[in-house]
Amino acid sequence: MVRIEFLADHPQFERQVTDWQWQAFGSHNSREFFASIVKSSMKKQGLPLTFIALRNGEILGTVGLWRCDLISRQDLTPWLAALYIDEAHRDAGLGQRLQQFVLEYSRQAGFGDLYLYATFSGYYERQGWEYIGDALDYPDKPVRLYHQSLNDF
Repeated sequence: MVRIEFLADHPQFERQVTDWQWQAFGSHNSREFFASIVKSSMKKQGLPLTFIALRNGEILGTVGLWRCDLISRQDLTPWLAALYIDEAHRDAGLGQRLQQFVLEYSRQAGFGDLYLYATFSGYYERQGWEYIGDALDYPDKPVRLYHQSLNDF
């Protein structure tokens, strides 16, 4: 059975989550940047937060709830960020479960909207996210913006 919990309750996985984020979303010299993000989310209140999916003591994936994930769109908050599923556990619906968890957590926390961005299309639309336009990730990488109203959730 898969459980989704705060990373703060499982500090032994901080390094693994950092490495996943760095390898999936970073560049060769950005590990310390991702380590800083993960360290700042090692808590259970406020933003940023990091959640992990666990089964029998094994970490399967991670997702964040961040104040801002796209520098060029600081007017939008909060963000579902850094969704990552370990390769051995993909295609089993875990990404959808992590998204649903963050959506419900955000709604219960009183947020009315949630945002994310991606460099690809198709996946998030199938998960119920609304494509709302294009933006730039630093410094000039085109990305797609998505929105989910938590009032309808």
